[in-house]
Amino acid sequence: MNPSILTRLRGARRSRLLKSTLAATGALALTLGLTSCGKADPYYSGSPNTVTLPVAAWAGSEANVAVAKQILEKQMGYRVKTLQMDEPVMFDALNTGRADAMLEDWRGVPKKEKKYVEELKTVVNAGELGVTGHIGWYVPTYFAKKHPEVKDWRNLPKLKKYFQTPESGDKGQLLEGSPSFSTYDDAIIKNLDLPYKTVYAGSEAAQTKEIQKRAAKKEPFLTYWWIPQWLNSKVPMTEVKLPKRTKGCDAVASKVDCAYPYTPLTKFMNRDFAENGGKAAEFLKKMNWTTEQQTEVVKWMTIDKMDTDEAAAKWVKENRDTWEKWLPDK
Repeated sequence: MNPSILTRLRGARRSRLLKSTLAATGALALTLGLTSCGKADPYYSGSPNTVTLPVAAWAGSEANVAVAKQILEKQMGYRVKTLQMDEPVMFDALNTGRADAMLEDWRGVPKKEKKYVEELKTVVNAGELGVTGHIGWYVPTYFAKKHPEVKDWRNLPKLKKYFQTPESGDKGQLLEGSPSFSTYDDAIIKNLDLPYKTVYAGSEAAQTKEIQKRAAKKEPFLTYWWIPQWLNSKVPMTEVKLPKRTKGCDAVASKVDCAYPYTPLTKFMNRDFAENGGKAAEFLKKMNWTTEQQTEVVKWMTIDKMDTDEAAAKWVKENRDTWEKWLPDK
């Protein structure tokens, strides 16, 4: 279907839904629109708007959405619906309008980004989140101190004995997280002719548990890992330097033989929402926080075992000067 026609149809559906539910929710809208002082919230339109935000399978994504939800619901009067889904599926959801905005993309699915953003134009780039991410191969720092040569990928073949597991056989194991994560590791291993095998834990949580178990025993391990990541404060990691990036070295997935980039994490939106989502869309476009700020919320969620909503509420309470800058003009 032509993107412009699809956009008009989405707008029409939203309009009909809004009109049919407005009368029934008028009292609720009035209640939500009042502050503790009895004044109408200048950011709330009086409409029963719902914003749908997908959450990826890692703590940083969960923190972004939790903080945005706190502000959208408590300060602006919107209802926020969250959907758990993998990064590649998020682009599909934005394309169809099932989701409104993705708050953290690592630019790991370029084909879908090109299809929906450049070709169909149903999804738009909504600006950077403010956090810079980096994926790489890491070992625990206690192992790197004993074997500093591990920091150069060319020494991995002679060190494979330290990383062998029953799952990897006579090869060294490269521990992975979820199969849904965007990685080039199998290609890198093949193209660099390394005697290693990727072994998937199944999820970030399972990978984290395995790392903590090995770290408690001071055992060596080699893992696909990333920064920012809350576990780094408990288990210090040292990166294994892969070959330096060159132009186009990761253009073809099967031929990748270089290091992962440092990536400014990016927000994307359904085009209709970006253009017609009102104050909610304006707010999410302006949302921008630092790696340190995101990591603080993630620490509360993970290390301190705080409920996600409680951690987000705590951050919102303590950082008004930051998030007030994200609010739309009154």
